[in-house]
Amino acid sequence: MPFVGSGYVMWHTWRILPLPVWAKVLAMLLMIGAFALFFIALMSMLDTLPMPWATAIYEVGTSWLIVLLYLFIIFLLLDLGRLFHLVPVQWLTNSWRGTLGILLLLAVLFVYGNLNYHHKARHTFELTTAKPLEKPLKVVMMSDLHLGYHNQRKELARWVDLVNQEHPDLILIAGDIIDRSLRPLLEQKMYEEFRRFEAPVVACLGNHEYYAGKKGSLDFYKEAGIILLRDQVLNWGEVCIIGRDDRTNPRRKTVMTLVAPIDRYRYTILLDHQPHHLLHAEQMNVDLQLSGHTHHGQVWPISWITDAVYECAYGHHQRRDTHYYVSSGIGIWGGKYRIGTCSEYVVITVKPYRKR
Repeated sequence: MPFVGSGYVMWHTWRILPLPVWAKVLAMLLMIGAFALFFIALMSMLDTLPMPWATAIYEVGTSWLIVLLYLFIIFLLLDLGRLFHLVPVQWLTNSWRGTLGILLLLAVLFVYGNLNYHHKARHTFELTTAKPLEKPLKVVMMSDLHLGYHNQRKELARWVDLVNQEHPDLILIAGDIIDRSLRPLLEQKMYEEFRRFEAPVVACLGNHEYYAGKKGSLDFYKEAGIILLRDQVLNWGEVCIIGRDDRTNPRRKTVMTLVAPIDRYRYTILLDHQPHHLLHAEQMNVDLQLSGHTHHGQVWPISWITDAVYECAYGHHQRRDTHYYVSSGIGIWGGKYRIGTCSEYVVITVKPYRKR
């Protein structure tokens, strides 16, 4: 699909540019180069390049994929408009009006998308439980930090400050702390930022920890002081936290196996990175499941696809007495643009239910 889409966009770009042939050829080469950088950004050779180069390749290559998506949509709409005689043919051929109009639209869209990404939305919700809690439990939930060449230590430090301002009892991270490479995290000693959290940090693995290398990821979690649960159960005060391994591991334990032996009188929280088969948590009477992974598509209209694929692709969901929250993530994969979605952290308060 990216190759077909790229060909369609390049053909239209050649037609619409009111420039001499040599300038059009240069524009085509730049587009091909940006497209090639996307694939280089996914290769291990990125770790052999100087950090500024690797960062630039990653950001340009992954950003171009999003630009390509919106150029495809724009040209498709213009073609449909031309077909129904709503768009003049001259706007699509050697046209300054068409070229400048598209450039202006892209500039506005992507400036907004970048600003929207850097604004971290604070979302809250409250739950009540009849299970024994001496006092309300305040949890900050995050997912999909994707620390790497694009989300570096300075950005992580800001996220830590935001979370510490909440004074939570517990911090839960639902996977994908690491993007694809451990190199930026280790060179910038990002594990030091995790030690600044003022509450215990408990996490499960995501699929990207496997992409980065399981052993190295586990070592980083340990160095960062994160309590990692891989098909394990942690009794934390009156709360039971269950962390599943990511479904990348085909031999991970089932929800039934993990939940069966626990004390059902404890408030139970399940961390499971990918929000598949939500009925399993409901069947085992889990109180709250926290997931991420979907990013809510990152940009529209991909959010429509995630909404179609997942029972709950984003936000608060409930099945009988089991509550779910699927986060769009505080970080992002690839280009730093949020269009029609948000980057968020979630403040959850669980209050004991008191009968009057």
